[in-house]
Amino acid sequence: MAAEENKRLSTEPYKGVRDFYPEEQAFLTYFFTTCRRVLERAGYVEYGASILEPAELYRAKGAENEEIVSEQTYTFTDRGGREVTLRPEMTPTVARMVAAKRREMGYPLRLFSLPNVFRYERPQRGRLREHFQLNVDLFGSDSPHADAEIIGIAYGIMKALGATDSQFQIHIGSRKSLDEFAKRKGFSEKAYKDFLALLDRAKKMSNEEFEGQLNECGVDASDFRHSPPEEIKKMISEFADAGIRNLIWDIGIVRGFAYYTGMVFEVFDTHSANNRSLFGGGRYDNLTKLFDTEPLPGVGFGMGDVTLRDFLETHGLLPKYRPATDLYIAIPSEGLALSAQTFAGELRERGVNVAVDFGEKKLAEQIKTAAKHQIPYLIVLGEDELASGRVRLRDLASGEERELVREEVAGALGKSPA
Repeated sequence: MAAEENKRLSTEPYKGVRDFYPEEQAFLTYFFTTCRRVLERAGYVEYGASILEPAELYRAKGAENEEIVSEQTYTFTDRGGREVTLRPEMTPTVARMVAAKRREMGYPLRLFSLPNVFRYERPQRGRLREHFQLNVDLFGSDSPHADAEIIGIAYGIMKALGATDSQFQIHIGSRKSLDEFAKRKGFSEKAYKDFLALLDRAKKMSNEEFEGQLNECGVDASDFRHSPPEEIKKMISEFADAGIRNLIWDIGIVRGFAYYTGMVFEVFDTHSANNRSLFGGGRYDNLTKLFDTEPLPGVGFGMGDVTLRDFLETHGLLPKYRPATDLYIAIPSEGLALSAQTFAGELRERGVNVAVDFGEKKLAEQIKTAAKHQIPYLIVLGEDELASGRVRLRDLASGEERELVREEVAGALGKSPA
């Protein structure tokens, strides 16, 4: 017997991933639904793809992607001898898809997806080995108005999730400005990458430490600080005119070393308990170069569910869980199960989500079951209720009851025929 017990499998999930019980799944659904609503209203359409991609798709991105490929991907050889990778990001996939049907697409092309992505990283706050990520991309336009639209979308999603302007800031930088600065300083390619890496970790350092390391790169702090490019300055001003004043010029915003070509941005939580970058993006005009010789301009961002949940939890913005089920019907005996299902069918036609007990346990246990599922309302359907056509609708939170005829129940729950 002891040997058999030792063989029992663990109930723990794989390290760095999550199980989504109903409450956790409800948040994910809320996140997805909110994102879809904002994006569809702005003319974006959803796409999808398999979690499996040829491993060469990520190797082909070169040195910029070397760490991800060598240390963070889940790569294996399939039964046909092909190297396959669980996608660590969606960018190469959307680039492949757009390049495949480039001539058939209409531009500007507005796309979004909500995939799960996988990276073998050390699990920590805000970072797991699997997460869901909103990806938003706008292809085919060089216009600064496209940049502004993407930032507006990011801002709109934060607002739709309940955030106020004081709870987050959008820091905007320019890779073009940094490239020009590097040319003026005569940086080698390695020196420039080291400089960008310094900027990328600057917010985790004191001012004195940062300025000291700037000097080691051959850069004086006063020489480095300068005004935003004219198009970004104008964009920030136009947002301010529209009443949106939490956009900030930040020359230190870097993002991917070789990936971004113009405006870049990151959204930061302003709360001291979670003062960190939440997500970001920017302009990339070489996304399809691995598949197509003709450059296709683009701008977009990625937003992960883990950091967003941390943000909402920090600010008390997580929505209270409520199951989709409106009503639980309990019955005194199994012989009433069919009658209860008939009544439930009538209610479902009127738009009520109903779960029915099978009468295998005592009524007290059935009521506890409804409470454990956090179902808000309960009806006990017995012989007397079936004979009279009248039922008592109980609010399980308050304990209050209302006597209603069967036909009144849906209306009492605020429902109408589907």
